[in-house]
Amino acid sequence: MPVTSRTDATFPPPVMAARRWLDGVSFPPDRPLLNLSQAAPVDPPPAPLRAAMADALGDPDTHLYGPVLGLPELRQALAASTHRRYGHGPKAAQIAITAGCNQAFAAATAAITTEGDEILLPTPWYFNHKMWLDMTGVRAIPLPTGPDLLPNPEAARALITPRSRAIALVSPNNPGGVEYPAALLDAFFDLARETGIKLILDETYRDFHIDAGAPHQLFARPDWAETLIQLYSFSKSYRLTGHRTGALAASEDLLAGAEKFLDTVAICAPQLGQHAALWGLENLDQWLAGERAEILDRRAAIAEGFAPLAERGWALLGLGAYFAYVRHPFDIPSDALAQRLVPDAGLLLLPGTMFRPDGDAAGARELRIAFANADRAGIAELFRRLMDFQP
Repeated sequence: MPVTSRTDATFPPPVMAARRWLDGVSFPPDRPLLNLSQAAPVDPPPAPLRAAMADALGDPDTHLYGPVLGLPELRQALAASTHRRYGHGPKAAQIAITAGCNQAFAAATAAITTEGDEILLPTPWYFNHKMWLDMTGVRAIPLPTGPDLLPNPEAARALITPRSRAIALVSPNNPGGVEYPAALLDAFFDLARETGIKLILDETYRDFHIDAGAPHQLFARPDWAETLIQLYSFSKSYRLTGHRTGALAASEDLLAGAEKFLDTVAICAPQLGQHAALWGLENLDQWLAGERAEILDRRAAIAEGFAPLAERGWALLGLGAYFAYVRHPFDIPSDALAQRLVPDAGLLLLPGTMFRPDGDAAGARELRIAFANADRAGIAELFRRLMDFQP
């Protein structure tokens, strides 16, 4: 079917497509559905944050348009928080608050591309990045990763053309879970600077990195803003997914372009979410440390419990933040396998075919497990069901 609109240029939203696999399927009480398809926290924000949000509703300004680039107090607080985490960081004037991190990516790419331009995306890629580029006429150039799911800067160099505008990395990675070493991020920054393109670094899951310190030192470079575009999300850290609060750090010149995009799409990020993010930055460091510890414990449960699956031919390719990325041993494509797992095992997982270009054979053997909403007992149950499954 020919492309007749921008939305026709891309595929349906994968998470929504997977949810339709549940239609008409019933799950017995002794084997309820384990939904490990999406990383969004299902629990509400902590009670003190909800109380602060209720107080914010009493402020008339909460219900009005705010500054396009975000509340000045939140931009300042995020700048200060970033400085504490990395030892360096952007000024408040180099930060924009967006309606979620996906919008931060959209705003950043709108400010640096036009139709026919190219952005390199490591595969397996985050499908919403691919979808946005498809709909804006920007070519997503697949950058294959190795067995460790890490991209190679020299492989990226070979793909850069006069139409290249950026390399987009996600660390900790979605879907792979892997955390990009600081030295690798340095190498990609150097490559981007040398070739005159941008390095987009999506750090949505940085608060769940296995190392408590700074995940990189890119902000220590005096010229960081000429090359680096950093993306962040408050959704995972403070359970604000429904309030759509993200952030973008870049040069002031780039933010001037992003402001045009943001003003025409949403005018401003939702005010209530911004007030919640500000309160969280000011009051929830200890609570967030506990959340991180719980996620790291779930990560450990995946690593500790995987051996029996490995003996059956499964492979753990990547693990970190909210995700485990695995290779299955069956002679069945992962998209068909994922659909079979719904009625046969009570599991909803996403297939690797949703994270790879059409025709990439690797995707047929891969599954993503989003374990953020599964505790140790849930992870043990996941492994039991996978062990029992026979295609």
